[in-house]
Amino acid sequence: MSGPGAGFEYPPQEVSWLKRDVLLFANSIGCTVDELHFLYELHPNFQAFPTYPIILPFKNTDQEVIDFYGRSNATAIPGVPKFDSRRVVDGQRLMTFLKPLPPTSQGKTFEIRSKVLAVYDKGKSGSVVETETVLAEKGGDVYTKSVGSAFYVGQGNWGGPKGPSTVNYPPPEGKEPDAVHTMQISNEAAHLYRLNGDYNPLHATPEPGQKMGFGGAIMHGLFSWNSTCHALLQILGGSDPANLKEFQARFASPVKPGSTLVTEAWRTGEFKDGWEEVRFVTKLEGGKVVLSNGRALMKGAGVKSKL
Repeated sequence: MSGPGAGFEYPPQEVSWLKRDVLLFANSIGCTVDELHFLYELHPNFQAFPTYPIILPFKNTDQEVIDFYGRSNATAIPGVPKFDSRRVVDGQRLMTFLKPLPPTSQGKTFEIRSKVLAVYDKGKSGSVVETETVLAEKGGDVYTKSVGSAFYVGQGNWGGPKGPSTVNYPPPEGKEPDAVHTMQISNEAAHLYRLNGDYNPLHATPEPGQKMGFGGAIMHGLFSWNSTCHALLQILGGSDPANLKEFQARFASPVKPGSTLVTEAWRTGEFKDGWEEVRFVTKLEGGKVVLSNGRALMKGAGVKSKL
């Protein structure tokens, strides 16, 4: 790692969650009644949906609503401008699943450890901050590792490096998808999802989105990301978290509440250590691509049974 801000480590942050938190998360991303192992705490195989750790850097240990802007501005990255968190959207996320997450953190101490991988100046359009985040038991095992990019809208032209071109994972040309999933988003879906701990006002009230050029409130990018991961696991992995090793996607365009998301998935037949690579795209019904560069490593592709 080299360049402005690269290698900077944020202070470790203790995180915690209850069974109630993972139940809320599963409900908020579209888990269905035939997946009671995500929705019912007395199910014999009750477990957290595997992407739940993506919310913990927002939630920390809180059970109460927090000041999103205040927390986001808490730690500045040395060597780069101080970016305005009131004008930030997600760029891309990759998560690797290393160990099953317990349905509650009670009895153990967990922490988030994050470091800056790079900060890129994209000119007039804005700046990108790439961060690696791991969820680990304090002094023990790592459960998940994620790499994400945040795009700070209109906050570029500070003389930083432009950064390399990203690797693309397009769907196979000329091939019909192996599976399709459709999800109707309610007008209140963002207000439910934010209760997981991501209280960005951009997703709750029209004014921030109007100032950023979105025309009003938009869905959390991570809502689309998480709900698409759920779609893949449901239609190709038998809703079993053990069938998912990696999941990644790029945020291509905003989603308005009330929209319909359509996810198309392709099995590639290419394997890595026994895991098949799956490509996917999520679109607005009859419209724009919402998540591009979609790639997952899965087992049991095509399995229909639930736990």
